[in-house]
Amino acid sequence: MFTESTVAVSSEPAVELFVARTVRPAGRVMLVIHGGPDWDHTYLRKPLDQLAGCHQLIMPDLRGCGRSTRGLADDQYTPAAAVEDLIALLDVLGCGQVDVLGFSYGGLIAQRLALAAPERVRRLIIASSNILPVPSDAFDGWHERAERLTAETAVWSDTSLSGPELTRAAAVASARANVWRPQALGDYLGRLTRIHFTAEWLRPLRAGILPTARPEDSARKLAAVGHPVLLLHGRQDMTFPAALIEHTAELIPSARAVVIEEAGHMAHIDQSREWLNTVAQFLR
Repeated sequence: MFTESTVAVSSEPAVELFVARTVRPAGRVMLVIHGGPDWDHTYLRKPLDQLAGCHQLIMPDLRGCGRSTRGLADDQYTPAAAVEDLIALLDVLGCGQVDVLGFSYGGLIAQRLALAAPERVRRLIIASSNILPVPSDAFDGWHERAERLTAETAVWSDTSLSGPELTRAAAVASARANVWRPQALGDYLGRLTRIHFTAEWLRPLRAGILPTARPEDSARKLAAVGHPVLLLHGRQDMTFPAALIEHTAELIPSARAVVIEEAGHMAHIDQSREWLNTVAQFLR
């Protein structure tokens, strides 16, 4: 279903993005921006591949991620550079206006893209992410979250691990925090085995030079632009609090908030049918 290729998007520095695409249908194009960021796009292929009949799916790995260009200087891994790559990718592929889905960290990049090139975006989906800043006390009192995050915390403090080995180990250790339903855990762990993990963005993060991905005053700016926005979230998301979603929709007249019950951060795995149906209805 997917064709895979590398696409040059920058000459200075030289950057090629690894891109998976479905065959172009008569319908529209959707750009999918993965999270991490030191992951790749593959954990999002399902259930989105079911949209291939009405959308051409474009699913790149961000610079430094997956099978895209690695080994850049630490200051070349920035949200702004990622957005420039994505706009260049759309240009090279001959895409005009597209629907955009940003997942988790990719949701922050998607907001930046919609604000940097609003004419390129038809509809915007912010999935398992947030537009508003997360309050420091957002998860206070949620004891199950603390318990489920214990294994991941131990991995990040393990000095014997580094590079992609560390990123992968942390992803596996956080599985019970990212997937809410035990029945979905096996599917999620299977997807993790297929991800080409990196640690390129981890270096500038630990060095304290990685700029924040969240655009300043994003809710007001997106409201002014007026894109139709879908805020799609799992009720039990332990990364970005679901409680912010309804409030965010109140600030953006063109936004709709949908919170899926019995779903964690990886809501597209916990409740794949409901998640996909919501996406498909919004894109009509």
